[in-house]
Amino acid sequence: MPASPLHRPLAGRRTPVTTYRLQLTPDFDFAAAQAMLPYLSELGVTDCYLSPILQAAPGSLHGYDVVDHNAISAELGGREAFEAFSRAAHDAGLNVLVDLVPNHMAVPTPAWHNTALWSVLSLGADSPYASWFDVDFGDDGLLMPVLGERIGEAIGSGHLTFDHAQIPGQDGEVPVLRYFDHVFPVRAGTEHLPLTALVDRQHYRLAYWKVADEELNYRRFFDVGTLAAVRVENPEVFDATHALLLELFNAGLIDAFRIDHPDGLADPQGYFERLFEATGGAYIVAEKILEGDEPLPGAWPVAGTTGYDAAWRIGGIQVDAHGQGDMARIMTELTGDLPGTLDEVIEASKREIIDTSLTAEIHRLAQLAADIFHDDIRLRDHTRAAIQSCLTELVVAIDRYRAYVRPGEPGEPWPPMDPEQRSALSAAADRAREHLTSDELQTLDVLLDLLTGAEAGSAGRTHEERRAELAIRFQQVCGAVTAKGVEDTAYYRWTLLASLTEVGADPHTFGFHPDDLYAWAQQIGATHPVSMTLGTTHDTKRGEDVRARMSVISQDVQGWRRLITRHAHLFDGVHGRLTNLMWQVLFGTAIESDPMTADRLSAFAIKAAREQKDVTSWTRVDQEAEAALTQAVTAALADAELQSDLAAYAQQLSAGIRTAILSTKAVQLSLIGVADIYQGSEVLRSSLVDPDNRRSVDFGALAEALAELDAGKNPASLDEEKLWLTATLARLRRARPDVFLSGIVRPLPTTTTLALAFTRGEDADIAVVAERLGTRIAQRGGFRDHVVVLPPGSWRDLLTGEEFDGSNLRLADLLATYPVAILTTTKD
Repeated sequence: MPASPLHRPLAGRRTPVTTYRLQLTPDFDFAAAQAMLPYLSELGVTDCYLSPILQAAPGSLHGYDVVDHNAISAELGGREAFEAFSRAAHDAGLNVLVDLVPNHMAVPTPAWHNTALWSVLSLGADSPYASWFDVDFGDDGLLMPVLGERIGEAIGSGHLTFDHAQIPGQDGEVPVLRYFDHVFPVRAGTEHLPLTALVDRQHYRLAYWKVADEELNYRRFFDVGTLAAVRVENPEVFDATHALLLELFNAGLIDAFRIDHPDGLADPQGYFERLFEATGGAYIVAEKILEGDEPLPGAWPVAGTTGYDAAWRIGGIQVDAHGQGDMARIMTELTGDLPGTLDEVIEASKREIIDTSLTAEIHRLAQLAADIFHDDIRLRDHTRAAIQSCLTELVVAIDRYRAYVRPGEPGEPWPPMDPEQRSALSAAADRAREHLTSDELQTLDVLLDLLTGAEAGSAGRTHEERRAELAIRFQQVCGAVTAKGVEDTAYYRWTLLASLTEVGADPHTFGFHPDDLYAWAQQIGATHPVSMTLGTTHDTKRGEDVRARMSVISQDVQGWRRLITRHAHLFDGVHGRLTNLMWQVLFGTAIESDPMTADRLSAFAIKAAREQKDVTSWTRVDQEAEAALTQAVTAALADAELQSDLAAYAQQLSAGIRTAILSTKAVQLSLIGVADIYQGSEVLRSSLVDPDNRRSVDFGALAEALAELDAGKNPASLDEEKLWLTATLARLRRARPDVFLSGIVRPLPTTTTLALAFTRGEDADIAVVAERLGTRIAQRGGFRDHVVVLPPGSWRDLLTGEEFDGSNLRLADLLATYPVAILTTTKD
């Protein structure tokens, strides 16, 4: 499929070349970011890529919990500081890309920080903001599961009280309900009632927090009750929530957008169409998690994804497929998980999520479907139990976040369903049928008709609004269950090789062949030539350097087995899945220039254990098990013999580690599309899952190191080599955007599969050659007489300054200094 005009910005709109992601916090605000602009310009990037900038909830460290769409974060410096930053960036030749969060808003403490939510709590369904939120009000109003005890206990203990408070935007003090730090409005006319009656008469229902999983009546971000979904599909809600950002865009202060979690939206395609039109065809990328070979929907007017689909493929080049069997045996011995059972682990994890943290979502979906069935006499004999069973099996069986179905306008036929999406839903139905009774199979067939807009039940009812709502809600629930069941549960449980269980990755694939990578890059180049690539993000479970080190374990599994066997006693009593994961994390994070600490490692271990849900969880904390885990992790990090052996093992694999880190970065920055550099990742980082991957960066030290390299210093460490490589490629990209945004990548012949080689651009005058599986190369005594066939001519390696003539070049000569070569024809 050729690239659509909608997959590039329209004329007059800017396309990034190389972005640099900055995580803004109160300690690293707009002014601090502005001070870093000279360094970013020297590094060679073209765009500053900012985390969300709108006003977030009190204490927010990430910005995804927006409370006010009409204000720039005061904690970051406010609008004046943002405008000063943006003008300074543009003066420095840098554009500004902003992370936009359309799917949800914060349910803050206290609630009055979110004016829209406060209005809904005050007025219920009569609030002018009621249409903003996806709420089934019912008789009890909006459920607010914020109590640390049951409601009767909260009233009886005096923890829940009637009071008065000054609320911003309101004159004088107003009556409120207080529960510790929580403050809620009191419905007009109820303030004189006794407390119990008063609580019962509100437009919301205060409840024990454990009630949420079963009875929550508003859509949320996955299972996070403090992030309420926003109905941005309503034009008036879109306009209200996007007005300020679009104003800044039209003023030239914002150039492009990254869209957070589009799969939570009712109609992602409709949203992107509206945003594309509102921005006059700006550069827009979607944080779309694609599973396996799932394509990005071609009808979306976006430049592409944020790059998770690139990260796992590029990283997989450094995984040795020959090590899979031995790694699987270690996993089985430690965990009991058998090779080839990942799908079973995924299925069990999704079912567990449905039965626990997302029970309310399945219940709401089943109730909506049951009402549709009951109200149509031809469908009435399908029971609610059968309906819920069918929906559950469909959600479990879907092999991606969601299959996209776009209902028509009320009373109008639904648009034809994309064949790719129909195929995905049909395949899920086939898998679901294996778990259903014969009676339930009939119910499933009717459900599939309802979900796809086909004729079902009585004539003339196909286009009812509730049927469209069912189709939309089903897709949203599928996404939530996949996110929490697969990435946040199964991928923590499956410990074959932890570098493979990353956001947007496909751990079914152990190792990626160069030919498969070229084929994927050429496909993306043809359809979405300016899609993003990335190495690390604020959401990755492990940073790019940690994953690279982990992947190298696959190149010497027997040495790895000896190491962990010798020190097995350190994890006595710890669950096998945690043990196998933590061994790999200990090695992956053993980066001398960014040393791991006991606090950071323990925090990761506890989070991993709660996500695995085998011995503890977020809602059922086992303090004894967590204490034992913390003790084991702390002891392992402090154990001198283990640390010595880890260092010795790393030294033994030093060629493989260096190759994995530098080659992965080189390919990520050169293979296809717009390349992103996450803050600090131009040198080695031992980053783990958030909030660890959002740690501060010493930009002053980076600027000093880059200046020394530019002054002629030879890189003396792997950190300096990575920095030099990153700057070299970023600067080349800035000088030659025509090449790197062309979408044209052509593989070059080599006489070995242990090297990647390709050219970029129509003229093929830029070439990249990179080693893979460096441990195997070292074990074979180097490349010997293996060659790469370059286009005829003279070439210069930008990393070393060396020049090469001819086309058949010995890899041993070309890669004598670095495991990568960045080549340009000497005419440049």
